[in-house]
Amino acid sequence: MSALKSLVSLQWLDLSYNKLQIPSSLGYLFNLSKLQYLSASNNFIYVDEMHSVAPRFQLRVISLSCCGNGGSFPQFLYHQHDLVDVTLSHIHFKVNQFPFWLLENNTNLKRLHLVNCSLSGPFQVPFPSHLVLEDLDISNNFFSGNIPTEIGAHLPSLSFLNMSKNDFNGSIPSSFGDMSSLQILDFSNNQLFGGIPEHLAWGCSSLEILALSNNTLQGPIFSTNFSLMSLSLLQLNGNNFSGMIPNALSNCSFLGTLDLSNNYLFDNHLQGLIPRAFCNLNRQLQILDLSMNNFSGIRPSCFKPSNIEEVYLSKNMLQGPLPNAFRKSSFLVTLDLSYNHFSGHIPNWISDLSQLSYLLLKRNHFEGEIPIQLCKLPHLSLIDLSMNNLSGGIPSCLKVTALNKVPDLYSWISFNYLGANRSISIEESIEYTIKSRSYTYKKRILQYMPGIDLSCNKFTGEIPHEIKNILMLYTLNLSHNSLTGPIPRAFANLRDIESLDLSYYNLTGNIPPEYALLHFLQYFNVSYNLSGKTPERIGQLGTFDESNYVGNPFLCGSLVGKNCSPIAPPKAPSDSAKDHGFIDMDAFYASFFACYIVVLLCIRAVLYVNPYWRQAWFYYVQMTINSCYYFVMDNLPRNFGC
Repeated sequence: MSALKSLVSLQWLDLSYNKLQIPSSLGYLFNLSKLQYLSASNNFIYVDEMHSVAPRFQLRVISLSCCGNGGSFPQFLYHQHDLVDVTLSHIHFKVNQFPFWLLENNTNLKRLHLVNCSLSGPFQVPFPSHLVLEDLDISNNFFSGNIPTEIGAHLPSLSFLNMSKNDFNGSIPSSFGDMSSLQILDFSNNQLFGGIPEHLAWGCSSLEILALSNNTLQGPIFSTNFSLMSLSLLQLNGNNFSGMIPNALSNCSFLGTLDLSNNYLFDNHLQGLIPRAFCNLNRQLQILDLSMNNFSGIRPSCFKPSNIEEVYLSKNMLQGPLPNAFRKSSFLVTLDLSYNHFSGHIPNWISDLSQLSYLLLKRNHFEGEIPIQLCKLPHLSLIDLSMNNLSGGIPSCLKVTALNKVPDLYSWISFNYLGANRSISIEESIEYTIKSRSYTYKKRILQYMPGIDLSCNKFTGEIPHEIKNILMLYTLNLSHNSLTGPIPRAFANLRDIESLDLSYYNLTGNIPPEYALLHFLQYFNVSYNLSGKTPERIGQLGTFDESNYVGNPFLCGSLVGKNCSPIAPPKAPSDSAKDHGFIDMDAFYASFFACYIVVLLCIRAVLYVNPYWRQAWFYYVQMTINSCYYFVMDNLPRNFGC
């Protein structure tokens, strides 16, 4: 850095993506009077001595993103007045307020990014109003308190605002409706409450992305005054919204992502039928998440989204057959209909979903056999058909495969704004049971966990021994069925498997000793199944205790702690043993008689001392004699004794 001191005519300096040690004060560059552009991102920023003198340069653009500790804000920034673009993201500053002075000192500032800078304290708006700022990103910090009610008047030109992942509380100011140029607004992962201001839904007509997920917002989603026709992404998940989906959303002809999931706390949950107006979204909709609500009935017959890629309708009260709505959805990657009341057969047209990777139909009322057409899906990675009424045999051609990489388009929505590439997370979660417990996973994790769960059904026959289609299997659950036959020895070739549940059905035979070579196996359950001798406690089988084998009374061996040697019948006792038992009968009779006499004497003594008890005793004896007499007389035949 010191070698740059002599380059006094330097105007443009780019040191990004190196391994340089950059001092936060930039003291080495103070003499470069013509310097206007500085980029030193993706190096290491460290705190050095503060310089009291002002630098000779007036920067227009500065980018010092990543990485290191910056201490307090560098002093040279207080002397800058021509800044247009400032990016100081991913540097940990020890500052407890928003640097509003940057806006007040630089009236031409258009972009300010302070992402993940450990900033805290309240958010303050500049005074007077800043009429030029278009792009403000202060996400992933520790700002707290209310969002200033006058933010719309003080920052009227904003078109991009990201305040997500902070600790803001209070309500959303209605003054956002004054930002007529606002295109992207992200308040997700805060502690905001109240409703969506009507003025925002009416005034921000240019809004394309609205992300309010994971707050405590409540009330109806939108009022009747709605003009957000340009929306392409709407994320309202993880709130307390109530009522029905507004029909006004059907006018959003560019809407590609709609996430209204997890709005069911207490009695305030989205409810009713999926509106027929959704049919207007058939062409553009790509991601639909209505899970964890109280939607009921069946979907509209006209709802047939041709470009849909992800569908999440789990944990509702939807019913009827598997919707034909997705029959022509050849781009569908994820279909999650778990925890509903769907019924009927799994349709054969499911083979038309050539891109399907995740099929989750858990806890419905599907019946019949697994269609052989499932075997024709080349990208299938996760199959969960558990807790249904499916029957028949398990197709030997059933296959899953590990996805090498989930495309970014299924995790992020990318867009270009003011010449820079931006992205917002749209990655949805999937609930899946592994090792007897249900977990929620992002797809960037699930791509490495191919699995099959057919538990709690009525499958019969033997477990298929063909495993060439499931060699990459991570988890397999076939428990609670009526399967028969031996445990397939071929499962020992599932080298990547971590969870194997074969409990609660009618298997026979032994545990193959080759299972000891399954080095990644962490959960193994064969309860209520087997008989015979277990393998030795070696390899991976040595890591499981007896709880993995309960309910197998005829299973023996080191794994269950039961000896397999035949049990000898007990010997008959000899005459001497009979004569010399551990009870002396003469002493027993003598002690019993003595105790009997003592009890009678005690009763007589008590009755003699207490006349009230004596009277009650004789009365009780007399009543007992009378009761016995009448009982006998009533139950004897009338001609008895004649």
